[in-house]
Order: sequence, then C-alpha cells, then structure tokens
Amino acid sequence: MAEAPLREIHVTIGPEPPVRLDKALARDVPEGEGLSRSRVAKLIEVGAVRRAGKVLDSPRIRVAEGDVIVLRLEEAAEIETRAQAIALDVVWEDEELIVINKPAGMVVHPAPGSPDQTLVNALLHHCGESLSGIGGEKRPGIVHRIDKDTTGLLVVAKTDRAHQGLAAQFERHSVMRRYLALVYGLPDAGDPRLRGVRGASFEAGNILKITSQLARSKHDRQKQAVVWAGGRHAVTRARVLEAFGAPPALALVECWLETGRTHQIRVHLAHAGHGLVGDPVYGGRRKLSERALSAEAVAACAGFPRQALHAAALGFRHPVTAVDLAFEAPLPEDMAGLIAHLSNTYA
Repeated sequence: MAEAPLREIHVTIGPEPPVRLDKALARDVPEGEGLSRSRVAKLIEVGAVRRAGKVLDSPRIRVAEGDVIVLRLEEAAEIETRAQAIALDVVWEDEELIVINKPAGMVVHPAPGSPDQTLVNALLHHCGESLSGIGGEKRPGIVHRIDKDTTGLLVVAKTDRAHQGLAAQFERHSVMRRYLALVYGLPDAGDPRLRGVRGASFEAGNILKITSQLARSKHDRQKQAVVWAGGRHAVTRARVLEAFGAPPALALVECWLETGRTHQIRVHLAHAGHGLVGDPVYGGRRKLSERALSAEAVAACAGFPRQALHAAALGFRHPVTAVDLAFEAPLPEDMAGLIAHLSNTYA
C-alpha cells in the first residue's frame, strides 16, 4: 500500500519564544495552516517534527529564537463517503465555511442506517475542490448537528483552520443558537406544578431555565435522559412567544442553549412537562382536549409528522476574519402552516 504523500511546513521560531516546543510551534506556525496546539502535539507524538534533521519527540523540548522546525504532514486524503448532487439551501458561504438551512428528513453525517443522502454527501458535491481538508481528510468539518427531523441553521467548516476556530467557539459556548418549538401546555412562572420540577426555575421576563445533567438512557440507548449524577451539564432557556387555546393547550416558545447536547431541547422540555408537538421519542403525542382547541387543531397537531423544532437563528465570530456573523431562517412550511392555523383560530 503506497504511503500518503507528505508536505513540509518550515517554522522559524520568533523572538522570546515559549519554553516548550508545542507552545512555541502553536504560536509561530503560519496562520494559514490552522494548526492548533493539540494538532501540533499529535505531530510531535508520531515523530513528524524535526530540527536540523533530528526528530523532536517531546512537547517539552526547549527551543530558541531562530530555530527552524520542520513539520511533516500527510496531504488530505479523499474519503470513501461519496459526493451526491443533493439540493442545498445555502444561506451564506465563503472560502472558509458555509451556512446551510437544513430541511426535515436530512441526516447530517453518514452513520449506520443512513450511509448516504446526508448533508455531508451533499456538501462534498457542492464544495468540491474548495474543501482543503479537515484532520487529514478532504471532508466538510461538522462542528455541531441538529436532529434528522429538526430543521434550520448549521455552520460547517471547509478548511482545517475554520474547523478549529469554530470548534473552539462551540466549546466555549459563545455561539448564539435560538430555536422555535411548538410545545404542549404553557411554560409559565405562575404554574405551581413547575415549581416542583427538579432543575426547573424561572428568570426575569418569565424565562424558564432548565438545568440538569444529560446521559444516555439506561432503558433505551437511542434516547437521552435527565440525570443528576454523571452525564454532561446542560442548560436550556425558553420563553413563550404565543399561546393557543382556552385555556392554553399549546405554546410557541423560543429556546436558546447555554450548552449543546444531543436532543437537549427535546429532553429538557419533556422533563418540564412541555414536550414538543410531534416528537415520537420524548412523548410528543399527547392527547389534546377539544374543549381547549377545535377538532381541526387537535387533528393537525396529532398528524404533525415530526418534532416541531426549528433552528431559527445562529450567530458566531468568523474564525478567520473575526467578523461577527448572524443568520436567521424562516419557519419551514409545515411548522409555519400549523402555527398560522393556530394563530388565526386563537388570536
């Protein structure tokens, strides 16, 4: 099997360098290469870093101003996932990244059961040679995901440096993400039931805050569950935009994430007793009373084919230009139609 082609990056250590090799390289490597300190550490670990022909095998090796360090990287390889000509709703794009408005039914990344027809397959075709390679492969850099049947905005990196910069922002929770959801009931500070829900509280402006740990369910590995020990910290906030029914049986809520965990909004709102309309996994098939809603509205909600959740707004700092970017995506046709019907009936 032929070895992957290599390319060399020559780094000259600048004035007053950090003592450690990995820190000095992370500081002085050309910006366009987009090599993070963790990536540099991996190159050192595999013997791909040299000085005067000698392999530097420890990140703690001392360096001095004027040292020339050579890094040997494998060229980005083509991956087996095939490009497919699938229509995309491109909201914004430059040479570093692309923002997509994802439709319902599209999986973000190939996986068992969904080997193709995914967003990644579509992006491989759309971006073509403009993909410079992420982590040694010519592929789009997926830094966050939304569920198959959730619609809305996603940002994807086209270059390694954009991928690292975006990933760092998601890790710091500095990315703005706002969702619209249609839920059962009315999340309201005046509801005494909510005061008894562990992890639920209200902030000024009648904003529901849900704080918990999330982990895979012990009973169903495909589901996430609220837990209080172990798992990953998760915080969701939600406020009501519009209520429907008399008394209110449904509400359109705006949600925003302090953290971004798998199924977070769906799990947290269901935990609070306000599951999403249409959610087949977390109990979103609640029976509605025809005393609060018309028979037509009850039927429309019962027949809604997916969780009523839309990633409506996305904001972040461009990882290369440092320009602040913000995007919005209108409600998809199915959610917009259902909400318009409810608004016209109960306004």
